[in-house]
Amino acid sequence: MAYTAGDPILDDEYNNFVNSSSSPYGYNHFAGPGAGEYGLNQATISTVSAGATIAASQWNSLFTGMDNIANHTNVAITSTSVSAGDTIAIKAALISDLASLAAAVAAGSTSATAISTAAAGSSTNSGTWNTSSTIERSVTFADNNTMRAFFNGGGYIRCNPGTSGTVAGDKDTVFQQLEAAVGNLDIKAQSSTRSGSGETLTTNGLANGFHDLGTSYTTILKLTSNNSGYTSNTLQIDAKLNAAPSSATVITVRLYCTDPADDTTYTSPNTSGVPANPNESPAMVLALTEGYPNNTEGLASDIRAASNTQVSNSAS
Repeated sequence: MAYTAGDPILDDEYNNFVNSSSSPYGYNHFAGPGAGEYGLNQATISTVSAGATIAASQWNSLFTGMDNIANHTNVAITSTSVSAGDTIAIKAALISDLASLAAAVAAGSTSATAISTAAAGSSTNSGTWNTSSTIERSVTFADNNTMRAFFNGGGYIRCNPGTSGTVAGDKDTVFQQLEAAVGNLDIKAQSSTRSGSGETLTTNGLANGFHDLGTSYTTILKLTSNNSGYTSNTLQIDAKLNAAPSSATVITVRLYCTDPADDTTYTSPNTSGVPANPNESPAMVLALTEGYPNNTEGLASDIRAASNTQVSNSAS
């Protein structure tokens, strides 16, 4: 049947469109604080009392909210606003549109383009090293709703490994090649991406995103050098949360590099054409960037991290 704006029999259906926490999900579940893979931490829409008249303005508050989420996620919807006295013949379209928006949020708003970037801290080893380098940095959010909305809205934590200074010999080249092969490593809602290529892919954990992480480290990517003579040298990026995704507020990223080979050390003057200390590897750098959902295409405000800090920095 067709429904007319203001018809009081629509209260239960309207409340489901607004507030259902089971499939098909209501607006508040995927656009409000939500739970699990759902939630953008936007203002919720009020439900109505049993038997209450559904006014055009109430329908339009739902449609306006849906338009805002559609604009941010770049999902096409067909539901439109109504005026007092209009016939509301949009039930099927409305349910389909709500389902499309909920699915986009659950996937991490992968088509969102309203994303800005800002530095989220950088750490560098104090000097060269011989066996291993470990750098950990964390990014903290004000609360779990903000953290989940950050990733659900298309946000990501970008990891950029690098080197600092120089060492004699090929170790600079080896680790520069490894960092270039990583490129931008972006940890997103449901997966991670790597912009670089090359070297030997030892561990591929790119299927893991924020919603897959736990309180122990998950390896997102481990590369081994394919440079002849240095095939034991590795670069690894791991990530973990301070709690389950449903309650976490902190994500920690670890850059772990190794040079386990027993290189021969030569004394100076060196007449063999090799470094006096071939064990030395260059100081490593871990720089993080937050790609955060901004408010230019429908969200009420930018969704950003609160702070970042170095957790550990060691080399041996």
